[in-house]
Amino acid sequence: MTHATPNAPLRLPPELRRSLGKAQQVHPLQRLLRANNLHTVCEEARCPNRAECFSHGTATFMIGGDRCTRSCRFCSVTTARPLALDPGEPQHVAGAVVTLGLQHVVITSVDRDDLPDGGAAHWAATITAVKQAAPEATVEVLTPDFKGNRAHLDLVLAAGPHVFSHNTETVPRLYRALRPQSHFETTFNVLRNARGYGGKLKSGIMVGLGETDTEVMELMERWASLPLDIATVGQYLRPSMDHWEVARYVEPPAFEAFKARGEALGIGVVFSGAMVRSSYHAGETFLELGARPVARSNPLAVLP
Repeated sequence: MTHATPNAPLRLPPELRRSLGKAQQVHPLQRLLRANNLHTVCEEARCPNRAECFSHGTATFMIGGDRCTRSCRFCSVTTARPLALDPGEPQHVAGAVVTLGLQHVVITSVDRDDLPDGGAAHWAATITAVKQAAPEATVEVLTPDFKGNRAHLDLVLAAGPHVFSHNTETVPRLYRALRPQSHFETTFNVLRNARGYGGKLKSGIMVGLGETDTEVMELMERWASLPLDIATVGQYLRPSMDHWEVARYVEPPAFEAFKARGEALGIGVVFSGAMVRSSYHAGETFLELGARPVARSNPLAVLP
């Protein structure tokens, strides 16, 4: 394990440094996104894997704008008063999916606590538009918690995503410090309420925020109790000096132990490693689970 000198931040190990890639590798995809007024969490959250993903023509769409109503200490997405929703965004996302020829589509969003439904109807409209435009593709969603409102969650689930994901982010002890506008039990209840909807259930955490290995193992047990189908565990990397400081860089044997423990408990696939992110290689991870699930569709869902 790497240690810092007193009052000095930990230095990023060389093996965790990633190139952002050459301009010609990323610009074609970025031009497509800009032309459709679309955002990606890859850029907004400064994901270290974005050059690799962009060079392969993949990205995680971030709907609802690029301004978040929450201020998590680890996240680089801008916290500000959001703009109005773009009513054309669902069709723009669907069009980009078709243009890119995506077989597995990952969609996330900022928190929209300013909206009465937290953006749930917009979410449902986007899922529906993508499924109609690309019926052979699988759709994975990584949603906010909708303040724990079950009706808003159900509206999203009724649109029938093949994978429903809501990130746990960290262990219970660190929630108040890292996620002052969230609660661990709210997060866990979102996952509990989503189980059995007809698709796969997924969550993830970052390590290196100040948790212990024991706390990660205990969280694995709680995930397995749901049960969770897919779990991700990745190393937290500080987006800037204004964000939460890295407490440790977790070494490969620990990531291997997290994977072994989670899968031994019954979690279908645990994708664990320093550069793992919730949507990184999401399609390949989904395929590891075997046959494609039949996603539920609710004809009574009211969409805009």
